Amino acid sequence: MQEIKAFNEQRAEIYWWLSSLFASELTDDELSKYHSPEIRSFLTGLGENPSLSEPIKTFTDSLNRLQVREDAQLELSADFCDLFLKTDKHGALPYASMYIGTSGLLNDQPAQDMADLLAKHGIAVNKDLNEPADHLAIELDFLGNLIIRSNELENDAHMNDALHEQADFINTHLMSWLPQFVKKCQQFDEFGFYSAAASLLHAFCQLDLTYLADEND
Repeated sequence: MQEIKAFNEQRAEIYWWLSSLFASELTDDELSKYHSPEIRSFLTGLGENPSLSEPIKTFTDSLNRLQVREDAQLELSADFCDLFLKTDKHGALPYASMYIGTSGLLNDQPAQDMADLLAKHGIAVNKDLNEPADHLAIELDFLGNLIIRSNELENDAHMNDALHEQADFINTHLMSWLPQFVKKCQQFDEFGFYSAAASLLHAFCQLDLTYLADEND
């Protein structure tokens, strides 16, 4: 149980980190931290997993190119705006409702479903993130909280139920649209930082589902 809880903390931190990438533009200070030995060591550690080695390499390559990109913070902020804040015709809007179903339009149901989950678990959304509940950053933040809350459990059966709930959330609320989102990012993100982050997120979700399935056997 303690081993699972320790790993849960790591899983939650990764989801929270990925959530922050899609929540808002990186500041100068935040961007500089990505070039620090601590962050590079963290990424190297993730890349030691064979399932993540290629996505981590691509993400790290984009970080290396940022170091020589003129006005890197401003340009990366422009990339964020063009991809996630403008139009689906030339970007990759980070809302589940843009990809679930056949309309390709924002609709209320995925956001309402997510809002219901937030209310059910008593998890508050960051007030600075003024977005519908089906925004990718909100879904990832919720998942991190769901994982950490399971660490309060002491019964093996209850922990197994919690891990099953996490797997169900990833399958239902993330994997149902992440592949399409990744393709859109790859299509429109010319520099490649955010498409690399999206690909890494998708690979980590796949890896996490494998881990959760093994724990529930």
